[in-house]
Amino acid sequence: MSPTIGPRGRSDRDNTPPAPPRRHDFGELKIIHNFARHDADGLSPHSAARRFNDMFESIGRYFLLMQKVFSRPEKMRIYRERIFYEMEALGLNSIGLTAIISIFIGAAITLQMSISLESPFIPRYLIGYATRETMTLEFSSTVVALILAGKVGSNIASEIGTMRITEQIDALEIMGVNSASYLILPKIVATVVFFPFLTIFSMLIGMAGGYLIAVLTGIMIPDDYIEGLQYSFVMWEVIYSLIKIAVFAFIITSISAYCGYYTKGNSLEVGKASTRAVVSSSIVIMIFNLILTQLLLT
Repeated sequence: MSPTIGPRGRSDRDNTPPAPPRRHDFGELKIIHNFARHDADGLSPHSAARRFNDMFESIGRYFLLMQKVFSRPEKMRIYRERIFYEMEALGLNSIGLTAIISIFIGAAITLQMSISLESPFIPRYLIGYATRETMTLEFSSTVVALILAGKVGSNIASEIGTMRITEQIDALEIMGVNSASYLILPKIVATVVFFPFLTIFSMLIGMAGGYLIAVLTGIMIPDDYIEGLQYSFVMWEVIYSLIKIAVFAFIITSISAYCGYYTKGNSLEVGKASTRAVVSSSIVIMIFNLILTQLLLT
């Protein structure tokens, strides 16, 4: 059927309304623009200055919290009970993890050293010596501290953070209790006292792991391994490791408690506080590891 012609010479098809103009969707462009603006703000001098300001503010609040923590407690009997409780919760419960990691690390170090030192001109007892030095100087103090920062640090931050968002800390303050000292000081004392025992335990277990791998695989004579463990032993190296782990214990507990104590918001913020505690503790541990090594071994 042919279209009819209207009075003005236009067909019926010309009477159909024109299609609306196409609207361009700039949503993706806006998202890209927002990301670009966010990245630009993150790299701007103003943003960098704000981050430095927040960092120094956090450091200041940390020292103010430590001043509050180490104020004189009112009832020492309650603190003694909490110290023993925290030793069990933070120290004894970490023995299994420390033992498993130490025995496998000691065995791995012995196995790697025996493969590397295949030359007949190198005494085989140096394998035991290298295992002892590695476990004593670095692993049983620094690496164990990093592992405990993930286990103990996240536990402390989540526990205190949960108490903060559920207003339990506010209730302690209303009752006139120094909440910072009551909650944090027993944890610090417990870890500083107990973690050196974990370090000694880790040294012994790691060396035992090296001996077991020597016996089970036959890669070296066990008597040579024991001779290496006794070769050129310096007691100061053990004391150095104990000093380091005591400092690391304080760092882990105090930073984790700080992150949990100033948690704000809902339960999601507790997880973020735990993450901040582990990351911050690990970074500070590595910095102090370098400082203490320079001061105590050189």
